[in-house]
Amino acid sequence: MQVSVETTQGLERRLTITVPAESIDSQVKSRLQQLAKTQRINGFRPGKVPVSVIKKRYGQAVRQEIAGEAMQRNFYEAIVQEKITPAGMPNFEMKTDVDGQDLEFVAAFEVYPEVEVKDVEKIEVEKPVVEITDADLETMMETLRKQHATWKEVKRKCKKDDRVTVDFVGTIDGEEFEGGKAENFELEMGKDRMIPGFEKPIVGAKAGDEVVADVTFPEDYHAEALKGKEAQFKITVNKVEGLSLPKVDEEFAKLFGVEDGDVEALNTEVRKNMQRELEQTLKANVKEQVIEGLLANNELELPKALVDQEINALREQAKQRFSQQQGGNVDNLPELPADLFQENARKRVSIGLLLGEVIKTEELKVDSAKVDALIETAASAYEDPQEVIEYYKTNDELMQQMQNVALEEQAVEVLLSKANVKEVTKAFDEIMNKQA
Repeated sequence: MQVSVETTQGLERRLTITVPAESIDSQVKSRLQQLAKTQRINGFRPGKVPVSVIKKRYGQAVRQEIAGEAMQRNFYEAIVQEKITPAGMPNFEMKTDVDGQDLEFVAAFEVYPEVEVKDVEKIEVEKPVVEITDADLETMMETLRKQHATWKEVKRKCKKDDRVTVDFVGTIDGEEFEGGKAENFELEMGKDRMIPGFEKPIVGAKAGDEVVADVTFPEDYHAEALKGKEAQFKITVNKVEGLSLPKVDEEFAKLFGVEDGDVEALNTEVRKNMQRELEQTLKANVKEQVIEGLLANNELELPKALVDQEINALREQAKQRFSQQQGGNVDNLPELPADLFQENARKRVSIGLLLGEVIKTEELKVDSAKVDALIETAASAYEDPQEVIEYYKTNDELMQQMQNVALEEQAVEVLLSKANVKEVTKAFDEIMNKQA
């Protein structure tokens, strides 16, 4: 086998590979002889068909098969010989494939770029230092109360966060229009369900009041006939309801799995959950800064093959998410254009190459304790954490995913240890609200 390597441009390579004629011809002859023993052809006894007859009938197909196998086999031998690592599958082009002549073909492909992680010390990271205060806990308990609040009819005037039941009739130039009328319509205020201006006169009204809302339909309104039109709604308020928050007592504590109803135990559990979410948010916050700094200081030439693979993966993820939203029906979903995923795909490929180089140069190995900690953190959000942990431990694919995450985190920790880190005190709600 003879091999010549050519750099066409950037990461593209062309291997021209020549395989001796006797190697191909002998394989073709051997394959034809095997066929002669098994093929049934009229006029010949089984196993007695002359090779010349077999060659005439099957020779071209056999040679194509042998040539295809030879290209695959010799390509992999060539890249090992030349110490080349392809970044994707090659495109083969046959140059010469004739009986008695050397087989010659070209394999075109991309290689991985040479990656050197540099200027790590220039990465600037603002590391938040956050303490969960009693006030933060009180705010969280209030949020939990609102999540379990119930609507209760009130006799007072409507406030901006109440719920109302109304009748309304809409008109344009004194004429009613289609879709502009409803009875006993339930409206939760402040959720922007209606067109701008509809809710304004309802605030301050009480049950039995009639109010008028002057509005203008947006230019991008879904109904063509109403776009940009000025309208008037006569609204009758039938009922006003306010949120009734539950007391933080034994029954409330039981709603969150505290079987004995101990309120202090509930506070302890809520604080623990807040701490876990905070730690995860802070870790993600710092990691994002490290990654962005790494990318800013290390621009790479990327193999198109790797970017295309990542685009396909992102496209499939988007398809799966849409499938879940639509109850599994994606039959009419058009192929999403690659441009939608191009930027994200390039970023993910760059991150993978850079972190891979950190792992290689630092000779990092998977920390089993970190893997266990990651699994325990993931499991802690479930009702039976131990069951989830056991499920992970018996699932090779999930374990491999966690090991990859652990190794990535170890690489980020190495970068963080060399980066320019400044600790900044932050409030709990500032960090969590920013994350949301």
